[in-house]
Amino acid sequence: MRRALVERISARRQLSDAVAAAMYKVPRHVFVPTASLEEAYANDTVVTRRDDTGIATSSASAPWLVGQMLDQLQLQPGMRVLEIGAGTGYNAALIAELVGPTGHVTAVEITPDVAADARKALATIGATNVEIVCGDGEYGHPQAAAHDRIISTAGVWEIPDAWAEQLSPEGVLVAPLRMRGLTRSVAMTREAGVWRSHSTVTCGFMPIRGKGEMPERNIRPAEDLFVRFDDGQDADALALAQAAASPGRVDWSGVLIDRSLELLDFYLAELDGFCRVLASPSITERGLAEPVNDWGSMGAATDEALGYLTKRTCLDNPYLYELGVCAYGPRAAAMLADLTERVHRWDRDRESITGVRIEIHPPGQGEMADALMIADKRRSRVVVRPVRQESK
Repeated sequence: MRRALVERISARRQLSDAVAAAMYKVPRHVFVPTASLEEAYANDTVVTRRDDTGIATSSASAPWLVGQMLDQLQLQPGMRVLEIGAGTGYNAALIAELVGPTGHVTAVEITPDVAADARKALATIGATNVEIVCGDGEYGHPQAAAHDRIISTAGVWEIPDAWAEQLSPEGVLVAPLRMRGLTRSVAMTREAGVWRSHSTVTCGFMPIRGKGEMPERNIRPAEDLFVRFDDGQDADALALAQAAASPGRVDWSGVLIDRSLELLDFYLAELDGFCRVLASPSITERGLAEPVNDWGSMGAATDEALGYLTKRTCLDNPYLYELGVCAYGPRAAAMLADLTERVHRWDRDRESITGVRIEIHPPGQGEMADALMIADKRRSRVVVRPVRQESK
């Protein structure tokens, strides 16, 4: 089953030989004992703990994402690695396999019973070069520094100073960086006080807990609708409920898509009230437009309007979709215009932009002229720049 899983991942996403070999060897089911074998070796997240409201608080990340992030980390035998967020221990086991018996892994986990379960699973497979430390990942683990690599497996709102101090000068940090509700796994190095990315992978992670946490806020304006804000944004829950209950409008953009909407979210992120809109299928039964993805859509929510992306099958080609925007509330027309303008701007640029480069500067610094997005935080400024295709 391990081999079949790796083959499924490799069929869609390239894995290095070393990471593929580690995933062949490490038995994932040992780290998710409450899951069936089919669930353990599906290419999907396995939730291992939930809070009293049913929200997931711990999980084993989807194997495809685990593999991509390990390749971002560029591990070599003999390296010393710090992992922030041990979780089930599966990721630490893979890292231990990749750095070999001369390397060492320290995984910091804030929740004592999660740490205990990870230790038990690692002992079951005989991993001897891994230490699970119970503590707040904000402070890293100075006793084992300097680390050749640091990886976080929880969504990071801001890079802690301790990580920069404990990473070796040539070291690589891989972290799921949260930016106004968007998350990218960013592989980066630091020079002259500035973190600069080498690669990015679109992903989603539960927010880090502890001193460095910035909790997301979930508002439920309707039974089948959640609106999720990040970066300390807020909104009036009653006003959102009133907007969602009003008749909505849908405008079709004329923009056709046949592949992912990669980078479109960065074009929306500067909107006031930028958020993630999550909806259940029943939303269409009461006349609201279905969000563009199965999980929902990026959009914006203010006291007077709620808007997000939708789609429909192209009338002339069943293999294409047309992007649309929908909005509800007293200022729905203005919201539609803002969303549509950004969709068209993305459509004009999407053939020439191949990705993004992410920089983390000290607060108030960083050239902003060509930025797709700027996110000012307490101790830093995140600048996202487009990577454009070279002219022939």
